[in-house]
Amino acid sequence: MTITLRDVSAGDKEFLKEVYASTRAEEMAMAPWSDEQREGFLDFQFNAQDVYYRERFPGADFKIILQNGEPVGRIYVLREEKGIRVLDITVLPQYRGLGMGSFLIRELLDEGRHSGRAVQIFVETFNRSISLFERLGFSPVTQEGFNLLLEWQPPK
Repeated sequence: MTITLRDVSAGDKEFLKEVYASTRAEEMAMAPWSDEQREGFLDFQFNAQDVYYRERFPGADFKIILQNGEPVGRIYVLREEKGIRVLDITVLPQYRGLGMGSFLIRELLDEGRHSGRAVQIFVETFNRSISLFERLGFSPVTQEGFNLLLEWQPPK
């Protein structure tokens, strides 16, 4: 299995919507809406999130995760002087649990180790990935509503 990254391009919008929708699938399954209403809601939310990330973090890397050349997810990372912020990492459900996320986060930890920078990520308190981040050495820093800020510090 070869994991690579490439820059997001204008032609990736439908794929990125699919990735975003996968993060809301459980919630959407409970909503008493028609398929058309769900799609409209997801389109609106995806576009709002995309605009937010691009306006708030213009210097971030917006990447598509590829497995053997096929798109399987997204990773958005902001590299700052004092730290590396994972803005988002999402792999499509059918590719979860194969180690791709762990591989990519470990690469960022190596980068942080070599540059002396902390690595941070916000994770919803009910997200199953919290255990992954804890295994990789992240610790809780603060909580804002349902969002938990996790941080990994390089060894001194």
